[in-house]
Amino acid sequence: MTQIPVAMPPATLNVLSVASEMYPLIKTGGLGDVVGSLPGALISYGIRTHTVLPGYPSVMKGLNERRIVKHFENVLSHEVTLWEGGARGRSLFVVDVPALYDRPGNPYGSPTGQDWPDNGIRYAVLARVGAFIAQGCLEHWRPDVVQTHDWQGALVAAYLHYDGVEAPPVSHVIHNLAFQGIFPRENLEAYGLPPTAFALEGLEFHGQISFLKAGLLFANSLTAVSPTYAEEIQTPEYGMGLDGLLRTRSAALKGILNGLDLKEWDPLTDPAVTFPYAVGDIVGRRANKRVFQAEFGLPQKADTFLLGLVSRLTTQKGVDILAEIVPRLFEWDVQLAIVGVGDREIMHSLAELQSRYPHQLACHLNYSEILGHKLHSAVDASLIPSRFEPCGLTQLHALRYGSVPIAARVGGLSDTIVDANSAAISEGVANGILFAPTNSETLMGAVRRAYVLFQQKAVWARLQRNGALHDVSWEGKAADYAKLFRELAGHSSSYKTSHDDIAPRRGDVLKRQARTLRRIQPARMPPGGLRSTDPESQKRTGTHA
Repeated sequence: MTQIPVAMPPATLNVLSVASEMYPLIKTGGLGDVVGSLPGALISYGIRTHTVLPGYPSVMKGLNERRIVKHFENVLSHEVTLWEGGARGRSLFVVDVPALYDRPGNPYGSPTGQDWPDNGIRYAVLARVGAFIAQGCLEHWRPDVVQTHDWQGALVAAYLHYDGVEAPPVSHVIHNLAFQGIFPRENLEAYGLPPTAFALEGLEFHGQISFLKAGLLFANSLTAVSPTYAEEIQTPEYGMGLDGLLRTRSAALKGILNGLDLKEWDPLTDPAVTFPYAVGDIVGRRANKRVFQAEFGLPQKADTFLLGLVSRLTTQKGVDILAEIVPRLFEWDVQLAIVGVGDREIMHSLAELQSRYPHQLACHLNYSEILGHKLHSAVDASLIPSRFEPCGLTQLHALRYGSVPIAARVGGLSDTIVDANSAAISEGVANGILFAPTNSETLMGAVRRAYVLFQQKAVWARLQRNGALHDVSWEGKAADYAKLFRELAGHSSSYKTSHDDIAPRRGDVLKRQARTLRRIQPARMPPGGLRSTDPESQKRTGTHA
């Protein structure tokens, strides 16, 4: 009898994810969404993830079935209790140091909006404990691969490098290169790093310490959160002073788009949606527009072009140029609803504009997860005028919920939106509006194009349906991560992914890495180092995501 080969599921691979936030426990932006949703998507590929989080009040409160698995008497001069538990089906390790994490406000700053002055030691302790776990400090669990996120987790790779002991490979995710974790050089010893770490081929960055640079330099692989962003950050315009280093590491850098948890983002079951409707049901969603207009104090007019923006209100997100065009925008039959919080100057400007145009502009100047869902179920189009956008989740939310995105042609926005030019409309593939470069005139032109298309009901409905058909899930993207992790761990990947060509590189494709490394080999600097000639790039740094 002929035997038919049966595909066996891949062997389980353990991944340690080190991050500063994870939805639904704590979130300030897309980082929290990705850290919260990716582990679930990886399960079907045989990847089991434990996420290390700081012990913020909301994290401690949401940790279920918890138990103490390790007590450290002295981690960078702090006593640490390490808890293990779960939340919403996710496996967690929580670094409990009340003096560092039991505070009001968001993870990175006080209720008044100021960064915590000790953010360096707060996330150095998180990374140091993550490195201890990677090195096998727990008897019952040890990872095959470590995944670190943004500057807050980036020191893990540095600790593993300078410790010089056997450790699993590290894959670092670049969610936003603008936030680099820059701290005074005098803190090097307090962070538990040797004097040799303060060097060009170490953490030194323009006379200070860069946490993010540690991850970019010492991690075995680098992933940016979209293919286009992976290319952009290797240029002076978007490299934030680190483009030279990233070009030297191009062979280890690839782009993988983010995805959504479709259970969290389903307009048929979403409790934030007033009138539930199936994905792609353009008629079913219409009732939500009038209810949303009423809730925001806007006239209930079905034929008015209702725009929405849900975002951090910052210059990166281009909200300042949106404020510039509002007076001209409202010469048409247009309404605009804004949900978000951010820079005080921008918020003040929006509040003033709302007082001038109360029947056309409505602002909720605060963070609201509920309104972030509800807005996309109601507005006709979603504005995303970002100056740079590593991936962007807003356009994915908009596409799924039937709101047509009007977005800058940057980063992940250009990877997920098909511009409604005449050719794309004729071929029936358009799902949004793209514009470039990012300035007030091009944004105005994009809104004008959308306004004209909105009057063509059949064309607009096709844009909405195309958006709903766009795959915004983790399917395929999670397969790329699983393939990467198995390559790093020295395991074979017997299954194909749908995104093998997702990130064309300037250099070679990611080279296979050994499962364990005694010392991670740093990349060599390019001639002249990694200094940027763009003075503005030195200003675009920060200490939060």
